[in-house]
Amino acid sequence: MAPKAVYVVVSGPPASGKSTLAPFLASELGLPLLAKDTIKDALMSVLRVPDVEASRQLGRGAVAAMLAVAAESSIGAVIESNFYRSVAAQSLRELPGQVVEVFCRCPKAIALERYRARSGSRHAGHFDDDRDIDELWNDEVAEPVAAGWPLLEVNSAQPVDVAGVVAFVRDAVL
Repeated sequence: MAPKAVYVVVSGPPASGKSTLAPFLASELGLPLLAKDTIKDALMSVLRVPDVEASRQLGRGAVAAMLAVAAESSIGAVIESNFYRSVAAQSLRELPGQVVEVFCRCPKAIALERYRARSGSRHAGHFDDDRDIDELWNDEVAEPVAAGWPLLEVNSAQPVDVAGVVAFVRDAVL
């Protein structure tokens, strides 16, 4: 019998450290990395993104594409995004394997400082300077999806113990 696929969901609000942590987890766990912003950036390289609403819509499309690709992986994937809890729980439950969530948490002030520091370094279609703070850090993204699967919250305001996170994931899927 083939081992069941493992989906490590790396979630958290913008600039909470997801994009820093996820590649390390993917490498250590031997899983492909699927990141929403990588897909969104690729789409923005060929599609026009005239305003914030178009960027939001493209982001939703990038999440749908990311989850569709993840579901096709026989071994699973590390999936990185700022998931909206009320929408993501069902989609993540439908993945054909075990889900484990790693939630990046840091004080809002630190995340905001990081967010502002990266502004201008990302594709203009993200509209980083035009996003309202309440859109970026609200209860939908500032709390874990936490839909009954194993969950580990990490303090991403300081260096994260990647080996400890990997051990948690491995223990959760045994």
